[in-house]
Amino acid sequence: MTDSTGHRSDLAAFGWFPPARWLGEYRANWLPGDIVAGVTLAAYAIPVSLAYAGLAGLPPQVGIYGYLLGGLGYALLGSSRQLAIGPTSAISLMIAGTVGAMAEGDAQRYAQIASLAAFTVAALCVFAWLFRLSVLVKLISDSILVGFKIGAGLTIAMTQLPSLFGVPGGGHNFFERALLLAGQLGQMHYLVLAVGAVAIVLILLGERWLPGKPVALAVVVLSIAAATAFGLPALGVPTTGDIPVGLPTLAGPSLRLRDIEGIVPLAAGCLLLAYIEGVSAARTFAAKHGYPLDTRQEFLGIGAANLAAAMGHGYPVAGGLSQSAVNDKAGAHTPLALVFASITLALCLLFLTGLLDDLPKAVLAAVVLTAILGLFDFPAVFRMWRVSRLDFYAATIAIAGVLLLGILQGILLAALASILLLLAWSSRVHVAFLGRVPGADNYSDMARHPENEVLRGVIAFRPEASLIYVNADAVLESVLTRVRAAGPRDVHLVVCDLSAAPYADLAGTRMLHELHGELTSRGIALRIVDAHGSVRDLLRADGVEEKVGQIDRAVTLVSLLAGNATQEMPSHIPIASE
Repeated sequence: MTDSTGHRSDLAAFGWFPPARWLGEYRANWLPGDIVAGVTLAAYAIPVSLAYAGLAGLPPQVGIYGYLLGGLGYALLGSSRQLAIGPTSAISLMIAGTVGAMAEGDAQRYAQIASLAAFTVAALCVFAWLFRLSVLVKLISDSILVGFKIGAGLTIAMTQLPSLFGVPGGGHNFFERALLLAGQLGQMHYLVLAVGAVAIVLILLGERWLPGKPVALAVVVLSIAAATAFGLPALGVPTTGDIPVGLPTLAGPSLRLRDIEGIVPLAAGCLLLAYIEGVSAARTFAAKHGYPLDTRQEFLGIGAANLAAAMGHGYPVAGGLSQSAVNDKAGAHTPLALVFASITLALCLLFLTGLLDDLPKAVLAAVVLTAILGLFDFPAVFRMWRVSRLDFYAATIAIAGVLLLGILQGILLAALASILLLLAWSSRVHVAFLGRVPGADNYSDMARHPENEVLRGVIAFRPEASLIYVNADAVLESVLTRVRAAGPRDVHLVVCDLSAAPYADLAGTRMLHELHGELTSRGIALRIVDAHGSVRDLLRADGVEEKVGQIDRAVTLVSLLAGNATQEMPSHIPIASE
């Protein structure tokens, strides 16, 4: 097996156990970098995991469990050496928007369903690995991802603003939350807002002046110290409260798949987001460090991470660019950095959880709000508007879908809309009518190059897309309109140049049959030139060659028209095999 760069993959060379490769190549001078990276990643993970667990509607320690156990699982089976695994904002929001209705207000059942979702993601990963389903993620285009991230970022921001302002919030989608928040601004708690605003400013300034450093952790430590010193909980500033001491207990799922309606679609959505985001980030670092990434193996890596997180009562986890960038900048050479990060987090759970009791929730909201700033790629949307309206519409639909329907339904709607837009675009295929380039034996589109010489007695056209069911009728109508406009005695030959049509289906061949019939009734011959190999095979199998004459790679537009542009040609030319 090879990856997109042509290298042999870890899977082919070492089975399904990637550590067999990187451990065999491990150098002693890599160890300090992996240790430092692991500690740095843990420092980054603590505030982020606490914040994302709250975003998912789960106890704060559950987020730490995701980093601790998910990293260990991925280190065992993942093929990337720098990818960091943990809770993400998009998956956390998907859990919050979906599991609540399933749990029907039962907090314990809520946590159990979230954990079952992670188990289900692991099972789906094995299924996807077995059936090589990585190709399916291509349904989610880059333009959809840009729109999805913006929509998710806006939705996440709206879920965190109530905590920043010290108001209850509420609502089921972005617009409901915005209306409720606007109505509650009169109840704003100014001390809570001040705490959150200071945290945002400190994080942003710290990230600017100290790039790559655990700034968020430092802000968390400062906020805890300030909350304790000034008695902020007594002044009405909400805090995280008691976080249980100790490591997560390992256990299998307490619920079964058939107990929870809708768990498989939820897990499939989580897997889709986890795979797209994880593989995108992993490819970035694999290219930077010059090693092959096995995209199929990533299913097993993500599956192992989610299985481990689920065993510790966590919820679905994924790889992300931001935490992976922290891991890489801190000096990670191998997934051993994830192991050291897990050890550090385990020590924190055993000895430091008491320090987090007075952490203001407004500071966690600040951590989330600053973490999602990278999701707002508005310049890319403006560029789509200028360069490709099709991509702009796909991104816009993704934004609207996520804001109105939520993460899972929004991205699925965007994928469906993208396919429909692509089909609509394909149905409006441009048919180039060709003329001779002055002074040369080349032919190009008369619409683009009106200085081209008009072909006397010949209409040569080139569909500039594959001939398929969505555009075949449009191509036929365009050609017949041109023939009718030319007059019955002015054209004796129509040439179909298929050089720009890499694929054809039976609707395409049916169109050629109909075109031949219409032209024959007018005494006009039809020839086909420059068809691709697979298209030639289809035309022969469907009997088109029997009607229009020889279709092979030797017959080109230049060779056909050389000396024949003004000669009468028979409507049927004997078949000649290639």
